[in-house]
Amino acid sequence: MIINANTKIATVLKAHPGALEAIISISPKFQKLRNPILRKLMAGRTSLAMASKVGGCTINEFFEKLHPLGFKIDKSVQPSKIKDMKAMPSLLQDINPQRLVSLDVRPILAAGADPLTLILGKIKELQTGQVLEIVNTFEPRPLMGLLKKQGFDSYAAIIHDDLVKTYFYRETETPVNNSEGNEDKADGWNDLMERYNGKMNVVDVRNLEMPKPMMTILESLNKLEAGKALFVQHKRIPVFLLPELADRGLDYRINEEREGDVQLLIFKP
Repeated sequence: MIINANTKIATVLKAHPGALEAIISISPKFQKLRNPILRKLMAGRTSLAMASKVGGCTINEFFEKLHPLGFKIDKSVQPSKIKDMKAMPSLLQDINPQRLVSLDVRPILAAGADPLTLILGKIKELQTGQVLEIVNTFEPRPLMGLLKKQGFDSYAAIIHDDLVKTYFYRETETPVNNSEGNEDKADGWNDLMERYNGKMNVVDVRNLEMPKPMMTILESLNKLEAGKALFVQHKRIPVFLLPELADRGLDYRINEEREGDVQLLIFKP
């Protein structure tokens, strides 16, 4: 397998069973990958270039560790641009503590749970002018990228190796509608159901605890054959799954039968 600076950690881990230990040996900060929940949360969105920033190492150190496992290295590919946030934005420098909503996710991760749902809930509850502070042990670049799509800028302050405070805020007071683009996502539902009749896989995630619904859907999409669609039965619209579908070049339609009963049809446009 050929890898480069933009190859995702999840792709590397999937390709070779020894890759996890090889990556962990690069930096103590990568010990967190032993946590299966955290690994699922981070690895799919974190490239080797992004991981080198988090681990305080170089991309070449990844290449040196992975090459003996049979990975072929393509150094001609330049890393995708990663925003460098060394200077604290003026908006945060003199912020009133009453405008700060702080959430310490370290106990959640230490217990092997996924804080993503709680974080997104806090984001949804933010009032105009408020800033969300996430207290963690690492810089959550994938989360920063996800919330950027919802209109939030971010700044990570590395206090020391095991304490990072990341701030999420809006530079403007214009609210972002998280359901933007979803209003017409029921259009053509019946036609699409007819088109994929007999050509769809079905997955029911209504009784799964977080983060299993999202993981189950993504794993099902990885196994989806060409020309087929994935029919999902869910309890709610999975708003943080939708950007991932766009990143994968997938389209979807949503059919809300009733409260607590949402159907999604995911397909390649």
